[in-house]
Amino acid sequence: MEDLTQALVQENQEVHVLTIGQAGEEQLHSRRQKGVFVHRVEAYPIHTPDFLTWVLQLNIRFLEEAMRLFSTAGPFHLIHAHDWLVAFAGRALKHAYRIPLVATIHATEAGRNRGIHNDLQRYIHSVEWWLTYEAWKVIVCSQHMREEVQGLFQVPPDKITVIPNGVVVSKFSSVQVDPGLRQRYALPYEKIIFFVGRLVVEKGVQVLLEAMPKVLEACPEAKLVVAGQGPMEGELKGRAWELGIAHKVAFTGYIDDRTRNQLYRVADVAVFPSLYEPFGIVALEAMASGVPVVVSETGGLKEIVTHQVNGLRAFPGNPNSLADNIIAILRDKALASALRKAASRLVKEVYDWRQIARRTLELYHSVYEEYRRTPWSERSSVIHRFRRYASALVGYNEGKASFKETPEGDLMGGRYDLVGYRAALVNQKRGREGLI
Repeated sequence: MEDLTQALVQENQEVHVLTIGQAGEEQLHSRRQKGVFVHRVEAYPIHTPDFLTWVLQLNIRFLEEAMRLFSTAGPFHLIHAHDWLVAFAGRALKHAYRIPLVATIHATEAGRNRGIHNDLQRYIHSVEWWLTYEAWKVIVCSQHMREEVQGLFQVPPDKITVIPNGVVVSKFSSVQVDPGLRQRYALPYEKIIFFVGRLVVEKGVQVLLEAMPKVLEACPEAKLVVAGQGPMEGELKGRAWELGIAHKVAFTGYIDDRTRNQLYRVADVAVFPSLYEPFGIVALEAMASGVPVVVSETGGLKEIVTHQVNGLRAFPGNPNSLADNIIAILRDKALASALRKAASRLVKEVYDWRQIARRTLELYHSVYEEYRRTPWSERSSVIHRFRRYASALVGYNEGKASFKETPEGDLMGGRYDLVGYRAALVNQKRGREGLI
């Protein structure tokens, strides 16, 4: 999101980002970063019994900060919510200020877990559906995600727009490698196989470990570098020992962006064996860095990588297929060079953030123009809204018609409001005597 917002600023847009900060962070609340107004809020300093409670409290903090921004930096023309974690704040702001909401779904709970298996997942799944329902338009990053979102949430096809993620090529292509960095992870003669990502089941690192004995049999000089953290870290290290390859696998733990970019530059091949991958921006980063890639033929990865053109694709969850493709790149320098060149052209011509920002901006303009042509964009006065609400409670239409005689669509001054209608219905049954 950082690169997208900065690219939108370059298109002469004013962008405000509301995100979470950490206690003690310098300039926690608001500052301008490369033209983007970034507003960081800290979650309430109280204990929460579970993750979902923390999410709800964070959304309230976002609302508090957003209300301040609407009064000091507004008006705003559109709200863009990214994923279910901010669905509550996004929906509340949409209805409170009567401006359109656009939502980006980066991944789904069902996709991450290969289905919905418990109440927590079911809850998150329902919030994801709710966000797509409330949004004017839904953005996804790949055709794979379009099909997934449409199938899971029954979103109308014309409500979904595919806009891929991108990469700032210069961040990766111009990296200077520190002397001695490579020696921290591999011997001078070893060829580096590089993976970076979260150590979770869906990223498929376990498949990569299972492929390594075959890779080492063909290329004894290979060395696997696994960068990242996650709940599977201990299990993966244990499996490396069981396979007898622990001396050929380096688990780096967390690394910063600068180290990651340097490792891309010194790697001989980057491997991303995901079982579930909505897009696969790590593949673009590797391509921009000039390292050939091997990916699993799944999700957004198969839309980025064309087999034997700009990378190689392996069957998902298949260690033998993955090993064969890694070996092909390590053994064939001509193939590796050809893949690198084609990948470099691809990221420059298709996945440049400026182009992606323009497509996003076109969607914003389209949504706002549609919004302006609807009655919902009309902002009635406070007095008018109070009169409509009071009329609904009393059960009269303009103070004359009885509740039973009032069409449902007229309860709120010509606009149907489900919550208001139900409140009026309940109060009407209790009698009108005590309502005024």
